[in-house]
Amino acid sequence: MSAQMEIIFAARDYIQTRTEIRPQIAIILGSGLGALADDVQVDAVFPYGEIPGFPVSTVAGHAGQLVLGTLAGKKVVVMQGRFHCYEGYPMSLIILPVRVMHALGAISLIVTNAAGGLNPDFNPGEVMLITDHINTMGSNALIGPNDDLIGPRFPDMTHTYAPDLRALALNVAKRAGIPLRQGVYVATSGPTYETPAERRHLRVIGGDAVGMSTVPEVTAANHAGMRILGMSAITNKATGDQDQQPDSHEEVLAMAKVAGKKLVRLVRSVIEAMPILDYVTPDQLTDIIE
Repeated sequence: MSAQMEIIFAARDYIQTRTEIRPQIAIILGSGLGALADDVQVDAVFPYGEIPGFPVSTVAGHAGQLVLGTLAGKKVVVMQGRFHCYEGYPMSLIILPVRVMHALGAISLIVTNAAGGLNPDFNPGEVMLITDHINTMGSNALIGPNDDLIGPRFPDMTHTYAPDLRALALNVAKRAGIPLRQGVYVATSGPTYETPAERRHLRVIGGDAVGMSTVPEVTAANHAGMRILGMSAITNKATGDQDQQPDSHEEVLAMAKVAGKKLVRLVRSVIEAMPILDYVTPDQLTDIIE
């Protein structure tokens, strides 16, 4: 057994000896978006510091705990807070929770984040469905030795964000009357917010929203064969225009809570509608989507 698998199994075994929940869906809650965990019928809560091998979240707006229970009739494992490159953690630790959640049984991942709106049509308080991403973090989550038991050496990223789950989310949003933008998420390493020139550059290369997370976790989940749905809470204008106002983490968290109310409703409704199968084709979702 590789060193990677030993670390993953140690964390998995610690969790499994303390709960009978075998999650079907993994959820990652970004800055200011932890309220969704309040809707979970909780079976067990694990502060990150108690789980073997886990780092500890150091950022305001991240509770720093793993919650297992039931949400909208599905067994879930929820990361209430995540880890970031700017905290000084290596990629191997940033993606460890995703690999552990997959080892616990989760085959789908719903990932959320707080992001700035590069697209001038986007307004703070809106929610964006992630259709694709651009990695400008300067590193890749899969650099280093590959364990074929986890995934292939060269994983394809063409359909990273599952088209069927995106269609389901759009339909659920329409039925619930929740406006849902669509766009490309750009990941930077942080911790500084982008300069106006950087924001204009990121818009030119195809970005609609920008943040400091998500891409490492999504890359690891895709590597493991998980089906992924991603959504961003738009917290601030990030167009790089001359009248661009300075950003603060406090303001980002405040606006994340505004968008988070919509996101909580949307994610809960999506989970309720999601079938739990080893693999779901677009045809199998036709009845739900239509």
